[in-house]
Amino acid sequence: MASESLPTRQRRPSMGAPIVDIQGSVGPAGISRPKHKRTFTGFGAGEIKSVEASIPEPQREAWLKHQVSGFKDKDGFESEVVRHVETTLARSMFNCDESAAYSACSLAFRDRLILEWNRTQQRQTFADSKRLYYLSLEFLMGRALDNAMLNIGEKDTAKAGLADLGFRIEDVIEQEHDAALGNGGLGRLAACFLDSLASLNYPAWGYGLRYRYGIFKQEIIDGYQVEVPDYWLDFNPWEFPRHDVTVDIQFFGNVRKSTDENGRTVAHWEGGEIVKAVAYDVPIPGYATPSTNNLRLWSSTAASGEFDFQKFNNGDYESSVADQQRAETISAVLYPNDNLERGKELRLKQQYFWVAASLYDIVRRFKKSKRPWKEFPDQVAIQLNDTHPTLAVVELQRILLDLEGLEWDEAWNIVTNTFGYTNHTVLPEALEKWSVPLIQHLLPRHLQIIYDINLYFLQSVERRFPDERELLGRVSIIEESQPKMVRMAHLAIVGSHKVNGVAELHSDLIKTTIFKDFVTIFGPDKFTNVTNGITPRRWLHQANPRLSELISSKAGGKDFLTDLNELNKIELHVKDKAFRKEWADIKLANKQRLAKHIKASAGVTVDPTALFDVQVKRIHEYKRQQLNIFGVIHRYLTLKAMSPEERKKQQPRVSIFGGKAAPGYWMAKQIIHLINSVGKVVNNDEDIGDLLKVVFLEDYNVSKAEIIIPASDISEHISTAGTEASGTSNMKFVLNGGLIIGTCDGANIEITREIGENNIFLFGNLAEDVEDLRHAHTYGSHEIDPDLNRVFQEIEKGTFGSTQDFAALISAVRDHGDYYLVSDDFHSYIETQALVDEAYRNQEEWITKCITSVARMGFFSSDRCINEYAEGIWNIEPLRVEKEEGA
Repeated sequence: MASESLPTRQRRPSMGAPIVDIQGSVGPAGISRPKHKRTFTGFGAGEIKSVEASIPEPQREAWLKHQVSGFKDKDGFESEVVRHVETTLARSMFNCDESAAYSACSLAFRDRLILEWNRTQQRQTFADSKRLYYLSLEFLMGRALDNAMLNIGEKDTAKAGLADLGFRIEDVIEQEHDAALGNGGLGRLAACFLDSLASLNYPAWGYGLRYRYGIFKQEIIDGYQVEVPDYWLDFNPWEFPRHDVTVDIQFFGNVRKSTDENGRTVAHWEGGEIVKAVAYDVPIPGYATPSTNNLRLWSSTAASGEFDFQKFNNGDYESSVADQQRAETISAVLYPNDNLERGKELRLKQQYFWVAASLYDIVRRFKKSKRPWKEFPDQVAIQLNDTHPTLAVVELQRILLDLEGLEWDEAWNIVTNTFGYTNHTVLPEALEKWSVPLIQHLLPRHLQIIYDINLYFLQSVERRFPDERELLGRVSIIEESQPKMVRMAHLAIVGSHKVNGVAELHSDLIKTTIFKDFVTIFGPDKFTNVTNGITPRRWLHQANPRLSELISSKAGGKDFLTDLNELNKIELHVKDKAFRKEWADIKLANKQRLAKHIKASAGVTVDPTALFDVQVKRIHEYKRQQLNIFGVIHRYLTLKAMSPEERKKQQPRVSIFGGKAAPGYWMAKQIIHLINSVGKVVNNDEDIGDLLKVVFLEDYNVSKAEIIIPASDISEHISTAGTEASGTSNMKFVLNGGLIIGTCDGANIEITREIGENNIFLFGNLAEDVEDLRHAHTYGSHEIDPDLNRVFQEIEKGTFGSTQDFAALISAVRDHGDYYLVSDDFHSYIETQALVDEAYRNQEEWITKCITSVARMGFFSSDRCINEYAEGIWNIEPLRVEKEEGA
């Protein structure tokens, strides 16, 4: 009977056939390998003082005497670079290439950042004030070195030091891979928010996943998108592995109920699979402040270790690493293709792994303060960036109920006062839903809690609205479909104290359409708006340094980088001839730089004096890249029909596209294929020459955006009205002196209000007309615009390749209801593009429009956003920081 008391085995014994038939055990009974023991890091505010006091004086003096300080001037910087080249990289001046120079330069800046990073964490611990935790599945950070140089204020030092050592700073910066931690606007917004939180001295952490291969690296082969792994982690000096900060994450298993000594029912989640989360920390420097916040990324690894010696010794070599490979898939790729059931399971695994590890960390930090649980929302604010982290609501409730022993009502009150939810879409199909059977299989305890949350919520709704049975079905967290689905957006709303949209139109739409019933239940005060913004440090100062310098010369210094409203001072100089000439020269230089990049990457020669027309963003039907390329074909056909004399009078234009399509999004991939097929025909047509060029730039990312955006004359933000929540690239283009052609959608409306309707080219139907038009398409007559029909006929003739390749794009408009109103808006779009050509010919007026627009962009700073969130949602305060601390 002794065997009954043996501990449970942590993994199944090896099933490989033994080489020799040995009977009996060859290892200790009941144990397969040592279990990982977690190390707790850091001290609470009270503990740190007593720990410091316990260190003997001689030891403390020795530490203080040898305390490291970062470089302070050019000589110090050069010394650090040479030291890293010779000791960290084991190279010398004879074999130090640009890649090694980048590594050494990054390490020199990283060393300096670490000092401020440590001080910032100590300062936040001592202050013991409320912290924000920002949960986002994406953080599209871009390159870190240039950002660190500018935020610390030592780029000129680095430029001079690298020049002394024989390197151009531009070539060194180019060596860095973009951090592949995001894809679109959602991730870039999160990155801008981290920059602003640090720059404004707010105590805040970001939590995300450390994707080994990013979303994917996009290659264009024969006009098609091909996805390949993005090996961005080959050398990454900006992260710190925290092998002592690990969390065991449980999946599968079953739930057992028992009764404790107080007669309370307690749930025990048992069995299943354990995966280990390992923390990697990334310092986030603020601009012109010592504050350096933290972004913590989780990487997945096998809890049982990466190598099974037993299986290996039995000759089962593949299985010996199978546990590790299975665990690593969780943090391998952003947005794994979910067209397959296994892909859906992996996505849900990914989301739970990330929020469970993050909450463990947040709760651990709170418990060090020895405060009662009711004070948790006074110390912790957690923001859900879209629905991806919604399981955090359920996980915190599970922790409080099952692990900490709180009663349901007390626990739920803590949960709802802790979370805020940012909605990023009004498209019903984009609101996440997970099937009940999948959650039951993967997270059995969480499904029970979701059903309990739903029950209590629906009971409270029924008490207030007893005669509205249909309302219960509409707001239920569980969708009564086959199979039943969990509506994550509903769960996020019910589990949060504030829900915000990201532009005025978007926030109004969510209150009047998809979340209308919740406004009835919770009242309008729960729903608010925080219009998105961008950080001017990266999107003006870093991306467009010459324009930043020109603005600072007229705005009385660089204060506009921390108070973007200071930009309005340059409007006083709109008629200054020297200022206008320098403005135009900077734009031409930026266009020449982009033209050089286009030639190198796409092999197409473009004229920098042509009008650069840019649409770079995620490829999606609602963003309507198909409308743009149909318009390009229309322009091409119009030019072809002209005589050579007429063509000479036309405005030359370069149409530039960029963006990735999700691997499983077939229609978006066909749009990319059509753009490249049109480019192949147009760019080789001698009749057209430089009058029209079509370019698709592969693998669009932040560092490519920093080249493209400053070079834009007109940028396209042409989503179907009412579908784009906000958009932030529209703000980036205008801030860099480019104008917009767009629909009345997202933040375009607020940009119009700020810069004036004379400085933006709006077209198309309004959001309030969209539903009526869709209804008419389906149940009434649906006439295709004649100009668009001519475009379709040209495609169907085979002018741009096989007609079958693009039949679905045409059919979506002609035969399947034209859901995104491409035909309805086509005539207005073509007419507005003609107005753009006409306005661009009058360069004096065009420059006036550009300068005026930039001067009026002060509202669209992410600093303004963060202050609105801090005051209206998070209730957090910035910490006082003495500048001398960073000296």
